[in-house]
Amino acid sequence: MSNSELYREALKVMPGGVNSPVRAFKSVGAEPVFSVLAKGSKIWDSDGSEYIDYIGSWGPAILGHTHEDVIAAVIEAATYGLSFGTATENEIRLAEKIMHFFPGIEMLRLVSSGTEATMSALRLARGYTKRDKVIKFAGCYHGHADSFLVAAGSGAMTLGVPNSPGVTEGAAKDTLIAKFNDIGSVEELIANNPDQVAAVIIEPVIGNAGVIPPVDGFLQKLRAVTEANGILLIMDEVMTGFRLAPGGAQELYGVEGDLTTLGKVIGGGMPVGAFGGKREIMEMMAPAGPVYQAGTLSGNPVSVAAGLATLKVIEWDMLKFYNNLERMGAMLEAGVRDILDRKGLSYQYQRVGSMACLYFTDEPVVSYEDAATCDTEKFGEYYRGTLSGGVLMPPSQFEAFFIGDAHSEADIEKTLEVIEGAVV
Repeated sequence: MSNSELYREALKVMPGGVNSPVRAFKSVGAEPVFSVLAKGSKIWDSDGSEYIDYIGSWGPAILGHTHEDVIAAVIEAATYGLSFGTATENEIRLAEKIMHFFPGIEMLRLVSSGTEATMSALRLARGYTKRDKVIKFAGCYHGHADSFLVAAGSGAMTLGVPNSPGVTEGAAKDTLIAKFNDIGSVEELIANNPDQVAAVIIEPVIGNAGVIPPVDGFLQKLRAVTEANGILLIMDEVMTGFRLAPGGAQELYGVEGDLTTLGKVIGGGMPVGAFGGKREIMEMMAPAGPVYQAGTLSGNPVSVAAGLATLKVIEWDMLKFYNNLERMGAMLEAGVRDILDRKGLSYQYQRVGSMACLYFTDEPVVSYEDAATCDTEKFGEYYRGTLSGGVLMPPSQFEAFFIGDAHSEADIEKTLEVIEGAVV
């Protein structure tokens, strides 16, 4: 069946025809792609079309799709059992490997998704500090738990209000919204809520409003402010962990959180997440302590096997691995800039390592508020042009796209040819 035929059938059985809103393609004026095969840097859909893939399963396909080592590990693990409901040795081995690269993680717990990881980390922070409020940043996405589905309301300094039906005012009232890259907004919220803030949670590089890196000194100031006020700093590295550096954004920027959340890459594309941090904090978790969290599929043996295999490939020659990601990322960026400059278009191309975003605006983008002013209609035209040319980007202006180790110079050259024709 074709993509369009499948979409019509999907609309009958799934809200919006998809199981996650990011797959809908609605904001770029297109219909969903129904994938049937992925290999290396490519994806094929139900129409038989081949794409150079820059979605990368929203980040975890850092090795490319169906890497032979990962597939072999999944097959072997599956032959022993899909789920036991008891502990396994590989859970220990994956935890040890993660802790090796993230020195701030002295203990961790595996879960089944990034949302579980951030939700659990926040509960732990509240239990540890005995405070209720949390500060998040406009434009940072931490999963779909009620506490995180909150918008800025009337301004960055106000109490948050729910921005999804089903999220109660009660759930939102303890969530305060700060402006990314604006340390003053954080300081004001803390001053207005003395001894009430349990944690500040942040994507150290925003990947859910496009790509917005921290300005020089912002994360360091945030670390200092939280420490001075007895507030835990939660680094949400579900997207950036192992992608920007072996130790994630915390290694790249030299700032260590009290708690870290991970996902995506540590499962090699399988459902998995983790949260961890200082031993004193983590030992508050049940059964060692009173803060409860549980999950039957936490540390699923097949997901853990995929994650171990992925991290072992990265670890084999890390310098070469990350240098290649940077080289491909820089090659694509240089080519896109050349095309857009020659065509006289206003744009901002923002990249940190192997994650990037293109905004059509002539204004700098250092916060969600800046990103929200870009030309989304122009982006939609650009997107439809690249899609028809066989380049698959995330179907939203406000998402990062990703380069993986499987992307080649030929892929980048072909992508640039497509972009040249797509931009008018």
